Amino acid sequence: MEIRRNPTRSVKIGSITIGSQHPIAIQSMTATSTQDIDGTVALVNLMHDAGADVVRIAVDSKKDAAAIIEIRKQTTANLCIDLQESYRLAEDVAPYVDKLRYNPGHLYHHEKEKPWQDKVKFLVQVAKDNDCAMRIGVNCGSVDPAMKDKYDPKDSISPMLESAWAHCEHLESLNFERFCVSLKDSDPSKVVEINRQFAQRRPEIPVHLGVTEAGLPPDGIIKTRIAFEQLIGKGIGDTVRVSLTVPNHRKGEEIQAARGIIDDIYAGRVRTVVDFGSGLNIISCPSCSRVENEAFVDLAEKVKEMTTYAKEYDITIAVMGCRVNGPGETDDADLGLWCGPNHVNLKKGPIALGQFGYDEILPKLKNELDQLIQSKSDAAV
Repeated sequence: MEIRRNPTRSVKIGSITIGSQHPIAIQSMTATSTQDIDGTVALVNLMHDAGADVVRIAVDSKKDAAAIIEIRKQTTANLCIDLQESYRLAEDVAPYVDKLRYNPGHLYHHEKEKPWQDKVKFLVQVAKDNDCAMRIGVNCGSVDPAMKDKYDPKDSISPMLESAWAHCEHLESLNFERFCVSLKDSDPSKVVEINRQFAQRRPEIPVHLGVTEAGLPPDGIIKTRIAFEQLIGKGIGDTVRVSLTVPNHRKGEEIQAARGIIDDIYAGRVRTVVDFGSGLNIISCPSCSRVENEAFVDLAEKVKEMTTYAKEYDITIAVMGCRVNGPGETDDADLGLWCGPNHVNLKKGPIALGQFGYDEILPKLKNELDQLIQSKSDAAV
């Protein structure tokens, strides 16, 4: 299948280069605590050996930053650092990595009185000084609040686009073009639409594709395939990630799935009719280093198994594993499980219903699901 890719510029990330003149790169992210140096190195190398071109690691503290120095010594993988809420940690880790990723919606957590433009200027200078690429990572669950307030709450796409465009223009005003952009959502149709609109306006900027919280395989692979076929098939996408909720020892499956999808698209092995489908939709984030209890992955599997009886109903259940994305990214679901270290926060849309132990949450969820099904049945009468 002949695909004419958008004419994106080349961006070097360590030993690889992304852009339209280069193969689509595959990325993944560690799911260990960054301070667990041995565990993180093992996972980085597992992904690298599976074919990951770039591996992302979260850094949220000075101790995390110190761990990166040791991790760098023990792997040859291209490393991307996911700056969580403290943008200043970039200065500590940049000498040891190949790429810095920041989320515009997280720049407000520190030094709130300082404009985001000043914080980004700091990041750009750090990247320049240390030969690092950058990613502007815009995520549906943590959108820049200033952008979000300008639009109807039902419009989730416009604030994400405006945030991405504003940050691209600011980086370029600082004479920095060594960056890519990601615009992610858990809904494949929104991923397609938002990336289509972004690429139409800024076709020269490399795009990182992904369906966030895609969930458990095989469903998570199918959701991602739906989005990737429509985007990559139209020439949009320079680097990708398949985000799956799987145990650490299976993280290589993300890279294998991504490679399989890309190969199929280029070989013309695509769905003739793309159907985004209806019925029960379970979204769950990929296990990453922010997950506060590894029982989250097992819980997601149990939720999928327990809820099969509701498969005909248009209901979304979100299972999230951390405090960073958990609160915001369960708000749009009909029912949400935000998993903490010792308890699971049960939510109905944005409304908190209480905290429950991992061993008692499933009956609570089933009760709420049954009530929701009954209300839908009553409304249909």
